[in-house]
Amino acid sequence: MKSSARKVELASASDLFTTEQERQDAKLEKVQNIPLSELYPFPDHPFSVRDDDSMKETVESVKEYGVLMPAIARPREGGGYELVAGHRRKHACELAGLDTMPVIVRDLDRDTAIIFMVDSNIQRENILPSERAKAYKMKLETIKRQVIYALSDLLIN
Repeated sequence: MKSSARKVELASASDLFTTEQERQDAKLEKVQNIPLSELYPFPDHPFSVRDDDSMKETVESVKEYGVLMPAIARPREGGGYELVAGHRRKHACELAGLDTMPVIVRDLDRDTAIIFMVDSNIQRENILPSERAKAYKMKLETIKRQVIYALSDLLIN
């Protein structure tokens, strides 16, 4: 004789003690104050962070108003977070003597993070031609890789 107990599904504690709105809100991106020690630079980040007059202005702004625009980071395999956008803000926070910085953490794969990083930085005024070239090269290689993956999926299916 087979038991019908296998068909019973119990609600989780979260489902019992939270509203649908609370569960939906938990899925939304949130700005978090993350310790600077947990923020790591993006590998091969093409844009340098310089201690120039612009950085001095940024530091003064951070001291007076805080960080107005949160950085974007993604979870890092070894723990902490990898900065996708916000390297200059992090440096300004360090120079201003802050311990944390507002960050939005997104679950991005490396290719998506590269495109986001390049697109969010390329419009800056003081980018060296070599930085611009390296950034566009990274983006082009990423797009090529994505096209190859998409074509191989089409051929397999």
